[in-house]
Amino acid sequence: MAMEVTQILLNAQAVDSSVRNHAEENLKQFQEQNLPSFLLSLAGELANDEKPAESRKLAGLILKNALDAKEHNRKLELVQRWLSLDQPVKAHVKACLLKTLTSPALDARSTASQVIAKVASIELPHKQWPELIEALLSNTHQLPAHTRQATLETLGYICEEVSPDAIEQAQVNKILTAVVQGMNATESNNDVRLAATRALYNALGFAQANFSNDMERDYIMRVVCEATLSPELRIRQAAFECLVAISSTYYERLASYIQDIFNITAKAIKEDEEPVALQAVEFWSSICDEEIDILEEYGGEFSGDSDIPCFYFVKQALPALVPLLLETLLKQEEDQDQDEGAWNIAMAGGTCLGLVARTVGDAIVPLVMPFIEENIAKPDWRQREAATYAFGSILEGPSPDKLTPLVNVALTFMLNALMNDPNNHVKDTTAWTLGRIFEFMHGSTLETPIITQANCQQIMTVLLQSMNDVPNVAEKACGALYFLAQGYEDVEQSSSPLTPFFHDIIQALLNVTHRADAGESRLRTAAYETLNEVVRCSTDDTAPIVMHLVPAIISELDQTFTAQCSSSEEREKRNELQGLLCGCLQVMIQKLGSSEPTKSPFLQYADQMMTLFLRVFGSKSATAHEEAMLAIGALAYCAGSDFAKYMQEFYKYLEMGLQDFEDYQVCAITVGVVGDICRALEGSILPYCDGIMTQLLKNLSSNQLHRSVKPPIFSCFGDIALAIGENFEKYLVYAMPMLQGAAELSVNTSGADDDMIEYTNTLRNGILEAYSGIFQGFKGSAKIQLLMPFAPHVLQFLDSLFMEKDMDDVVTKTAIGVLGDLADTLGSNAGILIQQSLSSKDFLNECLTSDDHLIKESAEWAKLAISRAISF
Repeated sequence: MAMEVTQILLNAQAVDSSVRNHAEENLKQFQEQNLPSFLLSLAGELANDEKPAESRKLAGLILKNALDAKEHNRKLELVQRWLSLDQPVKAHVKACLLKTLTSPALDARSTASQVIAKVASIELPHKQWPELIEALLSNTHQLPAHTRQATLETLGYICEEVSPDAIEQAQVNKILTAVVQGMNATESNNDVRLAATRALYNALGFAQANFSNDMERDYIMRVVCEATLSPELRIRQAAFECLVAISSTYYERLASYIQDIFNITAKAIKEDEEPVALQAVEFWSSICDEEIDILEEYGGEFSGDSDIPCFYFVKQALPALVPLLLETLLKQEEDQDQDEGAWNIAMAGGTCLGLVARTVGDAIVPLVMPFIEENIAKPDWRQREAATYAFGSILEGPSPDKLTPLVNVALTFMLNALMNDPNNHVKDTTAWTLGRIFEFMHGSTLETPIITQANCQQIMTVLLQSMNDVPNVAEKACGALYFLAQGYEDVEQSSSPLTPFFHDIIQALLNVTHRADAGESRLRTAAYETLNEVVRCSTDDTAPIVMHLVPAIISELDQTFTAQCSSSEEREKRNELQGLLCGCLQVMIQKLGSSEPTKSPFLQYADQMMTLFLRVFGSKSATAHEEAMLAIGALAYCAGSDFAKYMQEFYKYLEMGLQDFEDYQVCAITVGVVGDICRALEGSILPYCDGIMTQLLKNLSSNQLHRSVKPPIFSCFGDIALAIGENFEKYLVYAMPMLQGAAELSVNTSGADDDMIEYTNTLRNGILEAYSGIFQGFKGSAKIQLLMPFAPHVLQFLDSLFMEKDMDDVVTKTAIGVLGDLADTLGSNAGILIQQSLSSKDFLNECLTSDDHLIKESAEWAKLAISRAISF
């Protein structure tokens, strides 16, 4: 087999599918029958300069895929498989890989670089292959240049793959030295310099110690800034990418370089080619992100000991930065409004301007208004569009007091432009800007309303008429209406300023969904999203119109099943439409089902809706399944005990959803729907509980299921226990150990990153909700003694959470609630345990004095329950 491997690899890329399939089958068999020999022959192929480029490249790719996979569990299997290979086999493969770095063939070198990094990511954390870094570093002093280029590329990939603690600081220093030397202006070979610059980008996470040292940091910054001036475009672009990464990783170290960086970025934004200019703008967007985060976190109140002070770089650069960004807005592309994925210097400049406005607030307004006033009425469409874009970009950040007088003047102008401007691009941006006005400058929290009796009619006329415009303009008009409706969400339930227009709005949006071109520019989706928002924010006086809409949407959903779909594109369109219509019905169920006068007339449609939702499960689309499942959950909540009649037929789909590990969002939503059904049916869910609990327990013990589904499953235990009360007895022996195990894992978060801490808090909350439901479910039952053996563990869990001091407010509220539930259900039996627990008293006192009124409320209830259980 090893003899013919070249031919098989070439055949695996053949045009003829039978030749290709046969070769793929051969490779699969070879790998299964003799893995060591398979890997050796691939490594040999890759390292052999006599072999064809195509077979070498594929050999490298197959090697890489034998070491790594996207799916987490598969990845772990491959890592174990590699680690358990015989030492001589691994040594030979690694030698071939290192040898390939000296090959004159670029593809082979580049593939070998990636494979070496994959091996390093497996071996270095296990303290294996200690000689790798030294071997690579010895290459960086060598000629020919192509070996240096490949070696620097490899070092970059290793830094991307391996976590910083897997490499000793002494080696990190040597890697950085080699990389920075490769970036130096004295390096005559551009490929080497580019590889070094890209490697630095990946190595920045390793450079904490080096950035803390003034001399080393100065040197690195100097070399990066010099590289932004290279004659080679790709090197300039890569160097600016390094600056962007440095701005977020080492913001607090930038003060002494910021003036030079401003000069470099300004020159690039004005004069350089677009790929470089985009990164130069991105640098300032990144600085804004950092400063917005700091200012939000500290609320602008800096005490002497704040860990990350804000340097106000954006504020200092403002007078020079804003004109620079405004200039970019005039560099639009002719058709960018038609292309969804478009990104260019004008769009980057506008995005950055918006971030600057959020960073500095009112200070931006006087710097931007002259540009708007000068350009808004110019004959050249570029100037009108840039002025409109500038105005829309600064509406979030400055105070309403500062903006209201300007918006009042601009509104009439914008409405006229949306109707009458001859240029499509200007109309698109105008509709977007109106949406931003309604999003940030309209709503119950603002002192002076922008939308009044006087202008409401004109606004509605213009928006509804613009929905007949070309798709990209119509889509933005839908978006503006969305925010307009949202602003009236909090008006008292009897009447809204939109009431007189309600019928026309609904009709206009339905017309948009039926447009032949509604598939372009996300138009159909935008129309349904807006329809949903208009319904959600509607008031009692328009309920009859919403009620009329129900049979119309039901009939549209019904029609999707009769349409013939021959192509996969048509099927995809149909699935998307089914999802949108289910989403629309869900909003109506929540709206009409939540108010007594409309609830019973509305429920006459329940049978029809349920039948259609179940038919949607016949499609192969995860999105449609999610939306149908959410709609069923809303229907269960609304129908209450009457939902029981659907259970027999619905149950199999519920079970299917709980088994859907592949589309884990469907699984998570289905778990939520089980909770809705528990609340609707209460004790009547009992006949289905064995099946549901079996599946939930299976899901928890599976390592194939995405971790985000596990917290809602625990909460669901609580929902089931609340619904069936003491009948939960037979599940205690399975559920409690699961909860106990998860609780122990969720306590210790030392060394965890923000994502992990957030997840851990979600998990804790799910576990606590389970305990809460179980205690409440058993309350007043003769069987409460069954819970006694678990009480010490629950109290211990609460103790350790209190000691860890990293609960968020949601967890704190649930935790103190559980303490109350435990006392409330177990009574005097629990009293002694609570008195013995380490921190119940401190925890309770802390919550009683909390600023969060929900925590306080929960704590007051717990205090009452505890004092009943003991004289506390």
